[in-house]
Parts: sequence; structure tokens; C-alpha cells
Amino acid sequence: MKSPFTTNGREIREEFHKNSKFFSVPSVVNNETLESANSIQYEGRKLMNGSINQYHQEDKAVSIERIPASEVYAVLGTGPEGLSRQEAEERLHLFGSNAIREVGGTSLLFKFLANFIHLMAILLWIAGLVALVAQMPQLAVSIWTVNLINGAFSFWQEYKAEKATEAMRRLLPVYARVLRDGEMQRIQAQELVPGDVLLLAEGDRISADARLVEDAELRVDQSTLTGESLQVRKTSDATKTKSPTRSEVQNIVFTGTSVVSGAGKAVVFATGMETEFGKIARFTQSLGGEASPLQKEMQRVTKLVTAIAVSIGFAFFLLAVVLAGVDLAESFIFGMGMIVAFVPEGLLPTVTLSLAMGVQRMAKRNALIKRLSSVETLGSTSVICTDKTGTLTQNEMTVRNIWLAGRSLSVTGTGYAPEGQILFAGRSLAVSEESDLCRLLLAAGLCNNARLLPPDSETPRWTILGDPTEGALLVLVQKAGLDLDSLRQKIPRLRELPFESRRRRMSTIHRADRSSMAVYVKGAPREVLGRSTRVFMNGSEEPLPGPLREQIMRANDAYARGGLRVLAVAQRTIVESSSGPGLRLSEYTPETVERELTFLGLIAMMDPPRPEVSEAVEKCHRAGIRIIMITGDYGLTGESIARRIGIIREDDSKVLSGADLDAMDDETLKEALQGEVLFARAAPEHKLRIVTALQSMGHVVAVTGDGVNDAPALKKADIGVAMGISGTDVAREASDMILIDDNFASIVNAIEEGRAVYANIKKFTAYIFTSNTPEAVPFILFALSRARIPLALNVMHILAVDLGTDLAPALALGAEPPEPGLMENPPRSLKEHVITRSLLLRAYLWLGPLQSLAVMAAFYFQYWTHGYWGQWLNLPSSGTLYESATAMALACVVTTQIGNLFAQRTERSSVFRIGLFGNRLVWIGIVSELMIIFMVVYVPPLQDIVGTAAFSPGNWLFLFMWAPLLFIADECRKALLRTWERKKLYGGNA
Repeated sequence: MKSPFTTNGREIREEFHKNSKFFSVPSVVNNETLESANSIQYEGRKLMNGSINQYHQEDKAVSIERIPASEVYAVLGTGPEGLSRQEAEERLHLFGSNAIREVGGTSLLFKFLANFIHLMAILLWIAGLVALVAQMPQLAVSIWTVNLINGAFSFWQEYKAEKATEAMRRLLPVYARVLRDGEMQRIQAQELVPGDVLLLAEGDRISADARLVEDAELRVDQSTLTGESLQVRKTSDATKTKSPTRSEVQNIVFTGTSVVSGAGKAVVFATGMETEFGKIARFTQSLGGEASPLQKEMQRVTKLVTAIAVSIGFAFFLLAVVLAGVDLAESFIFGMGMIVAFVPEGLLPTVTLSLAMGVQRMAKRNALIKRLSSVETLGSTSVICTDKTGTLTQNEMTVRNIWLAGRSLSVTGTGYAPEGQILFAGRSLAVSEESDLCRLLLAAGLCNNARLLPPDSETPRWTILGDPTEGALLVLVQKAGLDLDSLRQKIPRLRELPFESRRRRMSTIHRADRSSMAVYVKGAPREVLGRSTRVFMNGSEEPLPGPLREQIMRANDAYARGGLRVLAVAQRTIVESSSGPGLRLSEYTPETVERELTFLGLIAMMDPPRPEVSEAVEKCHRAGIRIIMITGDYGLTGESIARRIGIIREDDSKVLSGADLDAMDDETLKEALQGEVLFARAAPEHKLRIVTALQSMGHVVAVTGDGVNDAPALKKADIGVAMGISGTDVAREASDMILIDDNFASIVNAIEEGRAVYANIKKFTAYIFTSNTPEAVPFILFALSRARIPLALNVMHILAVDLGTDLAPALALGAEPPEPGLMENPPRSLKEHVITRSLLLRAYLWLGPLQSLAVMAAFYFQYWTHGYWGQWLNLPSSGTLYESATAMALACVVTTQIGNLFAQRTERSSVFRIGLFGNRLVWIGIVSELMIIFMVVYVPPLQDIVGTAAFSPGNWLFLFMWAPLLFIADECRKALLRTWERKKLYGGNA
């Protein structure tokens, strides 16, 4: 056993990173050898990496939590007086600072530049350069300005979203109190090292993972790590059995958690990225953020538009050279003009602004969106994985029923106000007359860590501090009239065996009298009943027969099927031996205490569903969106709530536990996810696996979460939804959306808005594409006529439309409210694109040609009214008349776009159904585009830039005659389409 060896820092670091399965620590440090040889001495123990500290004794690995407190100092290479200053500095150099670091990642500069080098941006950079070479600096500046503004805005939105690691850093405290050289010192938290002795007191935020060696009624809030608000009792005693999860280990305190009450002393064994907190940070960062469906779609749109524009530009370059006889330089500029005509320069900024407006609308419906592209992703959501407590329910437990001595009692009153009665057969029961009830309530009140808070100036109603379930028990005790404060003094608590998900019980040990102790137990009915051998009935203890066990479980299942959460309560009396010393108090364990219990009864409580949730769930069903509940509650309780609010409707639905999920392989899980399924007794880590499986099945998944452990699932999901009230900072920063009110209905509202945003993107895409045709037709006529038909619109005219007059109306379409029936359709398939064949046909072959006819008519109208009546070819192609004719053509694009604006407000419904005045931004857009075109036509500086000249004000009458053309034409198309759909649906009877 005594075979010490010496190693240097480099060897330690190599061994430290070699094996991720174990984590060991420096064991006994010989200070004399350290000072003389400047090295660390170990006693035959190896240093390994991971979050579980191991030391090897007689070839048997033992985890740090199972080591007796008296041996922890030796194993971690320290002592009760802490590390020396020199030793601490050596270990800081060895292990690094105690900080959450960013793993890999893309540099900020690269993220910034990425917004300016995507395909469409590159195309516009080139277009601006060509314009500059062609001595059209105003064109170049216009194009480049659009690129710069859109790229900067996109970068800013993305930059604000990626802050999960920063949130984790904020959860780490700045300072910690430690013992060094036998003295208490206050050091920066980042200077903590393995082996430091932490001093813990009420209110302290814990700065590293550490093993307790002393405790005094220490309670810790681990909600930042687990998402559960239950205060956890911590003890320095060695754990006898292996806990299923690290967060349930009683003698370890974790980074980022905080001390609620009591005090303690602990030895650090993991810092920085090696803590449980650091592991989650590393895993969350490693997931990365995938491109949203909208981002992928915009990449596709960009490639498609670029291919179309470049192909048409090249084709007309050849036409200009071959047919029109234009020289190469002018033909090249001509080809670039066609490219500019078919590249919707205003599309990207309009999409960005539309998404930003969607974010504002969602905020009004209690959903905060952090990433612009997430707005549309919501509209594609096909599955919502949701918690139950607080999201589907009100998170306000109320006891409804009590089962004892073969009787079922009811309890009146709601919420946490201690107002109500305990009834049997309609008669109010007095606790003084009911020893069975009194014993049950006494156990429920003393085996309890919550506090009931009366109304005050800040909170006008009764509230609880602690776990809602325990709070509901305190309310029940007060309704019965018991004085818990005096009972706590009369029967003081000596020790607590905290709740663990493995045993699903909590026990407290109390001093009953000088020779005996009382043990009170509460927990899951099946587990408590399984440890019970007797039952308290009619004022006395009796053996617990098999038929009564079955009756108790039938009552439990009946309550659970009614949507109630059920707790069993039991007790045991431990008589201390007079013949000699028995077990020390610290040696009492669940195995020695929670046996041969006397069963007292069942308490059934309900966290009622939110009243608006049922309607939201029904809306999801109509919209083809699946809802999967993932709860830590009992399966029957979760199933009952799910059926009550309509999540589960089929008789053959599955209820799977966390243990069932652990036993499944990926293919079996995918098969289970095909039908209606609910996951009960599920841990946060199960969410990640469920989300991953659903995504591999082609679903767009939204998932809710509130704890640090939920962060990986939130980041992996297509839409991570964090709770704004109960959620941790890390969950909120890892998510894409935050629910201000923690309400499921707000998710559904956000999905509706997301669908509307996608529909609106299609609307203003069609609006923008429609004007591409009249922008391109003048170039086509110019080339085909061998330049005998003057160019009705030049490149600057096109930019005046794309980047000027079209932007505000397109943005108004982006603010359209959801179209009637939008949530009656299934989720959008990821194979469906913004630019569809029907959209292109409608824009380029239906509305576009009609608009082109009007534009060319306006162009010729100016010539005809100046004496060129009946002449089609060889008209003046320069001078004031020509510039005024192009101004007429440009103005006609604007007036006909007014009709197009109304036409695009709906896809199938008549615009009259939603009202001409339903969107005030439409009218603001119309006013703005008219103001712009008036200035372009009549303001000299703008005339010089764009290349226009004023025309007679009377000509506006001719221009406005064309305004309704596109609106009337598309109303006719929609009417024919609706008639055809009705005939298809109902046959010839429509």
C-alpha cells in the first residue's frame, strides 16, 4: 500500500486528460517533500479525469461520495487547515482557473464577415463594382449601402442570441471563503483549486464541486442545476449506495448552487470545466446551432434567384450584341441591368424587418424571441415536447382528498390560502375527534421543509416558500387547525433523510421522548407501502393484510386517474436500547430507518390545468401539431391531466417511464414516438434523447425547459422554449424563445404568429417578384427591336423601385395578421419552399405581364401626348421627353403595385373578407411610395440621380386608372380557385 511516487505537472496533466470515465484527485501531499523536492507526493493513487472522484484501495475503485468524511482530506491531498499558499499556486498552474470557458466556437470577426459574404451579398458587391466601372457611382453606392445595412442588422441580432456561456459565467460568484494556511481567506472564485477547503454559510453561492466534511443543518437550492425548486438537505456522511444521478448525492455541493440555510465545510474536488456545471456547458457548446428552416430556405432562394438573374443577364448580353448590334461594353452594362432587374435587392432587408415585426407581435402575446429566424421556425413546428407543472398547470398544489382507515375524505378550498374544511360524507371533521387523521397530519406537517407565507404589502395573497407539494400539505395542516410551531418544539427534528428519485421517499427523525425517536416518512405510495408492515386504523396499530394493501393501491390509482398527485404517509417508532449504545444518529440510513413502517394514509392533491390550455391544445390538434408531455410525475397522474386537457385522446396511448426509456434502443424509441405517447418519471437528460429521435424522424421540434440540465435539449431543439418566471438564466440563454408567463397557450400563439410570418414572407416575395416582369420587359423589347424601341426603364429606375417605393408596402405585407383558417392546416413541410411554381406562375405569367402592359402603355402615352401618336419605333431615346416618358413608366410601376399590394394580402380568400382597412400599414406603405415617386419625378436633385423629368400632373389620372388592374384580376383568379376547390371537395354539388 505504501508505495509513493513522484510526478511532475506535465505528467499529471497528461494523466488528468487521459480517461474521461474517472476523476481522481491528488491524495496525501507530503509538505516536506513538496518544499524540498518541489514536487507533489502521492500514496499509490492515480489522477484521472471526469466528474466522479475515484481513489483506488486494494484494487477496488470507490467514488468520492462513499469515502468517510474523516478520509476526504487525505484523499484530496489537503488537511483541515486547508492548502498552503505555495501549494494553491502550484495547483492553480496545474488545473487552470476555475472558470467556464468557451469551447472552440467561431470568432466574432468571422461571424461579422459571414453576413457580408453569402451568395446574394457577393452578387450585389459585384453589381456595385460593375456600376462603378460603368461610371454610375450612385448605383454602386445604393447597392452597397443595402448590403452593409442588412449585414450589420443581421449580425447584431445573432450576436445578442449566443450568450449561453456568458450566462453560466454570471452564475458563478466572484468570491469564495476558504481556509489557507489555517486562516480564513476571501479569494476570487476563479482561484479555487482541488483541495481547497470551502466555508459555506447561508446565502453563499457555491463556486466549485466539493465534498462536504462538516455540516450543520445545511440546505442547498439546486434549482439552477436540476430545475427543481426543492431545497436539498446536505450531509457530510458517506453515501452507502450509489445514487442514480450526481445531483442527488447528499454529501456533494455543486457549482452554481446556493446555500439556503445552515452551514458547512467542504473540500473542492472539481473546478471550471470539470464540474457538473462545466460538463453541461461543454456539451451545450458542442451542440452548436443549426441553421433554421428559414435560413436554409433563404439560402435556396438566393441560389435560385442568382441562377435565374445571371442566366437572363448573360442571355440578354448575347441578344444585345447579336440582335441589337450594341458594342461589348454597353452590352455588358445592359446584361448587368437585366441581372439587377431580376435580383430582388429589397428582399433580404424586407425579410429581416418582417421578422423583427413578428418578434414585436409575439412579445405582446407573452413570447420573447431571441433569434429572428426562430420566428418562422415556430411556424414549421410539428411537435411540442412540454413539461406539465407550471406550463400546462397553474403550479399551485391543493389537497383534494385524504384516504385513511378505509375512508375517503374530501378537502375544500383552493390555492395556498388556509381556508377550507375536511369533510366525510358531507360532515366537517374535527381533528381532536379523529386520531387517525391527527396522526396523518402530524406526520405530513413535520416531514416537511416548506414555509407558508401570509399576504403582505408586496404579495397580496398566500404563497409558499419551497416545494409546492410540501406547501399544499402545510395548508392542509392549517385547515385542520394544528399548531405546527408548538409541535416542532415538542417533537424536535434530529435528522433528515432527503428525498431521492431512486427511493422516492423522504424521512425525518424526531425526538419523541427520552427513550424513543419518531420517524415520519412520506413519498410515492407504492414505495412507502412496500416498506410498511402495519397500518394505523381506528386509533391503534394493526398488521397490514394483503387485501388492505390492494385496497390502498386501488384508491391510489383511482386518485391518479382523476389527475391527482398522491403521497403516502407512514411512521415508525425507534426505541433506544437501554443495554448499551446503539447506532449513532449519523449512522441512520434509509435502509435502517425506512423499514417496518406503520402506514397512515394517502393524501391526494391537484395542480389544476390552466383554463386556457384546453383551447390551445385543441388548436394544435386542428393545426396538425403533436404534443408530447414529458413529466417527472406519476404516470397515471400525468395521463389524467393529458386526457383532461386533450393531449391524449386515444385508448391505446402509451405511458412510458424514464426507466422504460433507458431500456429502449433508438429504433424502439422512434417506433414508440409514432403514436400517442406520454413520458412520466422522466429526468431532464431524457428530453435530449427524445428531441434527437424526433428530429431524426423529420420533425421540427419545440421543447420547453427551465433548469440547467435542460440547456442541452433546449439548444438541440429547433425551438428551445424557456420559462420566464421559473426558468434559470442558463435555460433562458440556451433557448430561442422565452415564455413571459410560463404558459403553454403562449407557445401556441407564437406558432400561429410564426405561420403568419412565413405566409407573409411568401406574400411580399410574390409582391416583389411581380414588379420584376415590367422591369425586365423594357430590356427585352429594346434588344428584340435592335434598339429601335427606347429603353423604358434603366437600372437606376429599377433600383428606385426595389430599394425605394417597394420597401414600405412589402413591409406592410410582412405585418399582415394571420389569414383566416391558417391554424386549420398541417405544419409546413420542410420540402415546401418560399418560391414555389405557383408563386412564379402568378408573379411572372399572370400579374407581371398585366403590369408590363400598363407600364409600356404609360411610357408610350407620354410620347403620344407630345405628337408621336401611332409611332412605336425610333422614338427619341434621350432628352427631356424621353426622361419624362421613363418617369411615366416608373410611376406606372408604382400605381399598379398599389393594386398588387391588395392582391397579395391573401392567397385564396377574398381581400374583402379581411377588409380593405384591416392593416393600417398598407395605407402607410401606399402613402410612402407615392411620396417617393413624386419626389423622384419632380425634385431636381433626385431627377439627376435617377434620370427622370417631370410630366404633366394631369397624366396621374391616366396612371391611377391602371391601379385596380392587378387587384381585380387576382380577385377573379381567387374566385375561380375557390370554386374549383369546392368542386374538388364536394363533387358536382358545389
